[in-house]
Amino acid sequence: MARKKVVLTSPTAAGDKLDGPLLEVEDLRTHFLTPAGTVRAVDGVSFTLARGETLGIVGESGSGKTVLSRSIMGLLPSRNVVRQGAIRYQGHSISDYSQEQMRSVWGTEMGMIFQDPMTSLNPVMKIGNQITESLRYHLDMDKGEARDTAIALLTSVGIPEPAQRFGEYPHQLSGGMRQRVMIAMAL
Repeated sequence: MARKKVVLTSPTAAGDKLDGPLLEVEDLRTHFLTPAGTVRAVDGVSFTLARGETLGIVGESGSGKTVLSRSIMGLLPSRNVVRQGAIRYQGHSISDYSQEQMRSVWGTEMGMIFQDPMTSLNPVMKIGNQITESLRYHLDMDKGEARDTAIALLTSVGIPEPAQRFGEYPHQLSGGMRQRVMIAMAL
């Protein structure tokens, strides 16, 4: 299973809570119910992340880093999963958000960067189309504006010749460049 990293960004639109923590996780527990018993993948994790701070989550393979990230993002299946604890984003409890409510947060305020971008990017879809698809959906951009923004994002993450790379497929890029494409998509 590919490792994932949670990346949180926040717009500064009116109504955002800018004075408090960006993300608060309190006593988060994510347990899986299996025929062999309960697997306690995440068991009592708490942290506070302020705006502008970076948090590294380190652990050996199978220690629950991915489950922690997926729990925060609301990306775990509801069946046979028990999740407890509090997750607050910009002061708002998102612990019990529906999938539809989380969709309004994903892509515009919260995103994941996958460690193995080859399994995250669509191999038969050009890089540019994958970035613009998200921009057009989440930010309601027209095709030209989304293309210009995508090229600017590729430039911002250090992709050489971004206009050319925009029209290439994932297999035409190095692993590091594919990772930067994922970062551009999260931005």
